[in-house]
Amino acid sequence: MRRLDDIRKVAVLGSGMMGTGCAMVFAGAGYDVVLYDVVPEALAKVAQNMRSDLTFLAERGLGRLEDVQPTLDRVSTTLVMEDAVADADFVLEAVIEDMTLKQDIFRNLDQMCGPEAVLATNTSVMSPTEIAGKAQRRDRIVGTHWWNPPFLIPLVEVVQTEETAPWVIELTMDLHRAIGKHPVHARKDVPGFIANRLQHALWREAVSIVEHGIADAATVDESLKYGPGLRLPVLAPLENADLVGLDLVLAIHDYVFPYLEDRHDASPLVRERVDAGELGFKSGGAGLQTWTTEEQKELRSGLLDYLCKAVQDLKERENR
Repeated sequence: MRRLDDIRKVAVLGSGMMGTGCAMVFAGAGYDVVLYDVVPEALAKVAQNMRSDLTFLAERGLGRLEDVQPTLDRVSTTLVMEDAVADADFVLEAVIEDMTLKQDIFRNLDQMCGPEAVLATNTSVMSPTEIAGKAQRRDRIVGTHWWNPPFLIPLVEVVQTEETAPWVIELTMDLHRAIGKHPVHARKDVPGFIANRLQHALWREAVSIVEHGIADAATVDESLKYGPGLRLPVLAPLENADLVGLDLVLAIHDYVFPYLEDRHDASPLVRERVDAGELGFKSGGAGLQTWTTEEQKELRSGLLDYLCKAVQDLKERENR
């Protein structure tokens, strides 16, 4: 059974936004990283993309410019998966969300990697238990759901499959703490894991309010941003429940739950927008709201600026 001190080499499979970001974080923490992809053009952009992100972070106080090149030097790339995972102690799969592809990858990893190498999948929605289905040594396979952007969001959900060994969970939690992430343990492999279940329950109600004409989309978002959203970073729902008293919580839930959205399929409003080709930013700006090009740019840049400040504030609170 491996421990944190045994981890020397990390392999990341997939050089998209998530894979590149994850590889950058591991390298920034001092680990040698090999990044694998089947597309040469994607690997050719890795160093440039990492340099841009590392510089962005350094300019905002979340790193140092003098550490950019040493971090890049710890990352190598390859088009051959067997070369990427040879002697790897921890392997992170970050390819597209295709179940057959992922299952085949883990079946191959099971044969290519040493018996104590930990094999992780970065899927955001698919079952790690099902992903591990074609492998033999399923006890060393685990889910590690990083959030986007991976170099900023601290959360990593460590998802225990039906067969994951306890030492694999312990090592995976320790490793992610060591690289500066905030791992949480999902003890059961269920759709959406922890945070996505919470997020999409909120989204379901938000869309329902628009669908039923209670408020428009902009008003729903405004209500969250200027109300409960402000306190969520320091007062999460279950903390809030204990703060105000469970007797009050019970009374509120008994009254309001019958009126909340509880549908088990996607909203007709969202389906209608998708059928009309109104996808949001990716279709030019028309979605649940209509966005100009400038508004899209401002939202994206504003999000990154906010996240940088939020991460800095979080670190300051933790260091007090």
